[in-house]
Amino acid sequence: MSTVVAQSLHVFGFRSHVANNVFFFDEQIIIFPSGNHCVKYNVDQKWQKFIPGSDKSQGMLALSISPNRRYLAISETVQDKPIITIYELSSIPCRKRKVLSNFDFPAQKFISMSFSPDSKYLLTQSSPPESNLVYWLWEKQKVMAIVRSDIQNNSIYQVSINPQDNTQVCVTGNGMFKLLRFTEGTLRQTNFQRGEPQNYLAHAWITEEKIIVGTDTGKLFLFESGDPRWETSIMVKDLADGSKSLEIIHESESLIEFPPASSPVPSYEQVTTTSSHNQLPMPQVFAIATYSKGFACSAGPGRVLLFEKVEEKDSYRESREIRIPIDPQSNDPSQSDKQDILCMCFSPSEETLIASTNKNQLYSITMSLTEISKCAFSNGGHLFAAVSGNVIHIFTTTSLENITNLKGHTGKIRSVVWNADDSKLISAGTDGAVYEWNLSTGKRETECVLKSCSYNSVTISPDGKIIFAVGSDQTLKEIADSSVLREMSAFDVIYTAIIISHSGRMMFVGTSVGTIRTMKYPLPLQKEFNEYQAHAGPITKMSLTFDDQFLLTVAEDGCLFTWKVYDKDGRGIKREREVGFAEEVLVTKTDMEEKAQVMLELKTRVEELKMENEYQLRLKDLNYSEKIKELTDKFIQEMESLKTKNQVLKTEKERQDIAHREYMEELLDKQSRELQDLECCNNQKLLLEYEKYQELQLKSQRMQEEYEKQLRDNDETKSQALEELTEFYEAKLQEKTNLLEEAQEDVRQQLREFEETKKQIEEDEDREIQDIKTKYEKKLRDEKESNLRLKGETGIMRKKFSSLQKEIEERTNDIEMLKAEQVKLQGVIKSLEKDMLGLKREIQERDETIQDKEKRIYDLKKKNQELEKFKFVLDYKIKELKKQIEPRENEIKVMKEQIQEMEAELERFHKQNTQLELNITELWQKLRATDQEMRKEQQKERDLEALVRRFKTDLHNCVAYIQEPRLLKEKIRGLFEKYVQRADMVEIAGLNSDLQQEYARQREHLERNLATLKKKVVKESELHRSDYVRIMQENVSLIKEINELRRELKITRSQVYDLEAALKLTKKMRPQETLETVPTTDKAPVSPTMRLNEQEETERIIEMQRLEIRRLRDQIQEQEQIPGFHTIGGIRLPSLIDSEVDFEVHTK
Repeated sequence: MSTVVAQSLHVFGFRSHVANNVFFFDEQIIIFPSGNHCVKYNVDQKWQKFIPGSDKSQGMLALSISPNRRYLAISETVQDKPIITIYELSSIPCRKRKVLSNFDFPAQKFISMSFSPDSKYLLTQSSPPESNLVYWLWEKQKVMAIVRSDIQNNSIYQVSINPQDNTQVCVTGNGMFKLLRFTEGTLRQTNFQRGEPQNYLAHAWITEEKIIVGTDTGKLFLFESGDPRWETSIMVKDLADGSKSLEIIHESESLIEFPPASSPVPSYEQVTTTSSHNQLPMPQVFAIATYSKGFACSAGPGRVLLFEKVEEKDSYRESREIRIPIDPQSNDPSQSDKQDILCMCFSPSEETLIASTNKNQLYSITMSLTEISKCAFSNGGHLFAAVSGNVIHIFTTTSLENITNLKGHTGKIRSVVWNADDSKLISAGTDGAVYEWNLSTGKRETECVLKSCSYNSVTISPDGKIIFAVGSDQTLKEIADSSVLREMSAFDVIYTAIIISHSGRMMFVGTSVGTIRTMKYPLPLQKEFNEYQAHAGPITKMSLTFDDQFLLTVAEDGCLFTWKVYDKDGRGIKREREVGFAEEVLVTKTDMEEKAQVMLELKTRVEELKMENEYQLRLKDLNYSEKIKELTDKFIQEMESLKTKNQVLKTEKERQDIAHREYMEELLDKQSRELQDLECCNNQKLLLEYEKYQELQLKSQRMQEEYEKQLRDNDETKSQALEELTEFYEAKLQEKTNLLEEAQEDVRQQLREFEETKKQIEEDEDREIQDIKTKYEKKLRDEKESNLRLKGETGIMRKKFSSLQKEIEERTNDIEMLKAEQVKLQGVIKSLEKDMLGLKREIQERDETIQDKEKRIYDLKKKNQELEKFKFVLDYKIKELKKQIEPRENEIKVMKEQIQEMEAELERFHKQNTQLELNITELWQKLRATDQEMRKEQQKERDLEALVRRFKTDLHNCVAYIQEPRLLKEKIRGLFEKYVQRADMVEIAGLNSDLQQEYARQREHLERNLATLKKKVVKESELHRSDYVRIMQENVSLIKEINELRRELKITRSQVYDLEAALKLTKKMRPQETLETVPTTDKAPVSPTMRLNEQEETERIIEMQRLEIRRLRDQIQEQEQIPGFHTIGGIRLPSLIDSEVDFEVHTK
């Protein structure tokens, strides 16, 4: 029967009385105790994984996670015994690494634990009355040091190890604050408590030497190396007075509202005191958590304070207060903010703070509450930019993921704007900088910095090339390529906002007095704009709709205006482009029909696959059933053999048992005899030993008396020696006191001398200072006099310089006038020179053309003479080539006849092959018939074997009655009647013998026929193969000859064509012979076309022949690989008759 398995799926609840009960595993996963498990909870994805506690555990008491987040230590009590289990969090699922359970020291339970910075050591604190502080090397389960923390049985709340130093330890409790250091195998206290003892509830390490500690009276102490450096008290604030607006948790999450634990937290139970109705209770600091800027601490019910470090002083100031919000889902919402916060933990990125309360609640507090001053969506709407101080954060609108952060401004950013394709972002700020950012790289592409101007707003032209910025310098700047192209005055008004239309033809500007100015773009040089009074304060933001129809403005007066934009004739602005509706729907009808058709095809395919799978399954079932039968038979045989073996082994065992009993009886007799002998010997030895013991006792009495006498003598000598030593050391002490007094007198004398020397040195220094002062005062007077004298000289020189400058300006004016005249004259000279050069070039070009034409005439005359010679020679060659072509054509005819004969032979061979194939198919049919008969005989044989197996099993059952003759006889008779019938047996025996003889005779006959046919097929294949090879060789040789002839013919044709072209040229040069050469000129244009057609035809024929030869070779190789099958007789070589006929026509 199968057992039922239950697995933990999800848990709701939280155990608040466990020390250090919540912490982060990573940025999204927290670990906390719930029930008898520790839960790994993913805050984003809401899944849980469980770390089970020990079996028979009575509950968890404390948790601790290593700094590298690899190990988790859990303190439990199992059957009233303490146990510490260390889990490895990096493995999936979490597995136990070590269990610390066997202790050499008394301990009831461990109430606090802490890992060392390198995660090798573990510090544990046991509960009173033992209060043992144990320092473990936990991987080896070795106790490195143990010390009792407190002797007075006071409560201890927390222990920890310095996050930078493995050897330094801190312990806090009721009236206890101790710093200990691990040295030489022990823990030694390094600090001494000063002042009034406090009830220290929690502590945390801020740096390597600084610790912040909280008390039950709301006080915070900062200790450095054990000495108090800073102290503050947390003030109790009532929510009703409303003196200060408190921050509520912006993001809180409660796992479940769980009833309060029956046994509250030890620290909470021990420090909570009843308060009167008139007074508010003192805030108690149950938890402290540190982060990079300072620390957070609990400050009474439902309240958390954040402290940040003051840079100038070594102290901290309260920066933020957080309160637990009222839970509207609770039965008693007023109790939500009365929960005491017992544990806190920051996430690794310090963006989230997790807090646990005594009402079994967990709260998540978001720390990164950055103030967003500006926000701008991209034109596509998929991104938006949020400005926080001097940083621009880029987020996606779908997942709110922070893609990148743009840092570069040193002052507050006042305006951001996107370009048209959302690839760039432009920002401007109070630092006088305008930056253009590339969002793909996150880097600045252009920048324009003007420290004297604090920019208020920025915009960009639609083409993204020009940036417009306005600021405190009362100008509108046009910026391109990191430089200011032009500035337009605002006429004694500060521009606070600017925007340009999507068409790029209008611009709107907002001012500090609440007016709106409209102007055209490009910007006018003069004061050309319309101004409208709108707001009662500075305009902060302006925006245009996508079609430039409406303008929206917002100002500091809290009003939003909507403006309709018109042109100068009072008409509305025409839209540049209409936004039309899409022509297609998401899915067209054809797509739906195609999808339905595909679905039908898939359904039919699925049904076919089902049928096929069912058929395959049936086949497998049949195969497996046969295999099962075989296996069962095999196992039955093996069982019979094992039974026989078992019987043999039983008989062997009985025989060995009898032998073993006999051997044991012999051993017992032998042992009894030896025992009697030993008793006799031992009695004699005991008598002798007793006599020796009496003698030794007498000796010990005598020796004791002697030792007592010696002790008395030693006491007397010791007292005398002690008196002498005391007298000696008293004399020495007197001498040392005298020496000490003398040394003190020497010190006083040296102090007097030092003071006198000090006075003398001070007097000398005063004199020197006075001398130096008088010296430098004289120098100062001299410098002043010289300075006055130089001032007078400079005045004279300035007058001379001004007169000389005037003369220089007059001379420069004269020089400029002369230079202008010179430039004019040079221009006239250059124009005349250009005219002259142009005329010279024309003359040279005409001379060159005349010379070229004369040269061409001379060359053409020479070529004409040469071509006449060539014509005579080529005529002779044409005649000779015609004589050579005639015998070759005869040879081609003979070869064609041979090819026809070969084709006839191939047809004959093909017929023979088809006849052989028919014979082979008949033989195959006969062979299949014999195979079917053989299968039938095999089936009969299987049936007989099954009958024999059944008979064997029945016979085996009969053997069981071998001890009972009567039953055995009946069973044998039943077998005979079941399996044997005499008449049938005789007939079957006769039939079987005849059938076997006939079967053997037929089989021999068929095998002989098959062997002869195979031999015939092999012989014929060898004969045909030799014929095929011979024919192929002849065909290849013929094709080679044909190709050579065609190549020669092609060369001669090209020569003839060249000669005819040359003759044509000569006839054109000689017009008097035109009448005689009319037929040649008419035929000339035909020859090149004929030559081109012939060339293409021959190439096509050759390519066809090559492809046919390649195909034939592949088929021959395939048929040679199959023994006994040759279908090559059906393949014909390509006919060359048609192509050769065309070839002859062209040659003639």
